[in-house]
Amino acid sequence: MADQKHDETAADAVEQQHRIQQQVDSSDQEQGDGAKPGAMQAGARTYPVPPFPKQHQAKPGDEAILEPPPMYDAPFWRGSGKLEGMTALITGGDSGIGRAVAVLFAREGADVAISYLSEHEDAETTRLAVADEGRRCLLLPGDVSDEAYCQHAVEQVVQEFGRLDVLVNNAAFQYHAAGLEDLTSEHFDTTLKTNLYGYFYMARAAVKHMKNGGAIVNTGSVTGIEGSAELLDYSMTKGGIHAFTRALGSSLVSKGIRVNCVAPGPVWTPLNPSERPAEQVATFGANTPMKRPAQPEEIAPAYVFLASPQCSSYITGEILPIIGGY
Repeated sequence: MADQKHDETAADAVEQQHRIQQQVDSSDQEQGDGAKPGAMQAGARTYPVPPFPKQHQAKPGDEAILEPPPMYDAPFWRGSGKLEGMTALITGGDSGIGRAVAVLFAREGADVAISYLSEHEDAETTRLAVADEGRRCLLLPGDVSDEAYCQHAVEQVVQEFGRLDVLVNNAAFQYHAAGLEDLTSEHFDTTLKTNLYGYFYMARAAVKHMKNGGAIVNTGSVTGIEGSAELLDYSMTKGGIHAFTRALGSSLVSKGIRVNCVAPGPVWTPLNPSERPAEQVATFGANTPMKRPAQPEEIAPAYVFLASPQCSSYITGEILPIIGGY
């Protein structure tokens, strides 16, 4: 009797599983093989979705010719004086995340200096965008991997504005390599010098002029958390930036200077078409749960939050991932 009962129970379980299978299979068939949920649009406005036009640019990239244009001006954002009377220096501020941060910082009451390599047209667009917010913008072309330039840039900011309250380390070099054997010493050296030395040089120069209540906000990356097979050097530097953030945060607590990091996932900026083949650029960000890359204006509010003593006075040494649902 016991065996018969167990057999009947097993048969019921099989029947139940068959019902579930049939229900799900029927649902799959109704949706069709090609039916997939669309990209997530939960922001203040609708953002572009892959596929994008196939395009490839020469380094360091040019936002003026990127299609579609990155969305940076955040017309929905209302300033409320979160950075009133402060001065910020943003590296890589000519385009991408840096430009979006410059605009929101200005809207929150800060004067802004932007460091950039050689993209003068992009930098001028950023300067005009900051001016439209009623704030001053100083342009500082140069290479952050050069220690002397970093010292000069900081001195120029202090001379122009009389103070330095916020440093945003954002400039970066990124280029893929198929594997370890394809990563040349020159390639490796350029990535480390730009992404690690540049952050160190700028921070060391800036801290001399920053007072209690100041902030450093570094730009990390999802690659510094998860790694990337074709971005060995870049992943290494971004992981290093995360560690640098935590260590420097501890080091500067006694000076009242907070140090934090934003770690974005894929963001639509000139970094991408200047780093990847055109075919891959067309589908950039499509593999995220949100099925699209972020736009710069979706990332910039995190920098306002971490820079403002009104918002994050008890936060230091933290990494804030903004990675589209990974």
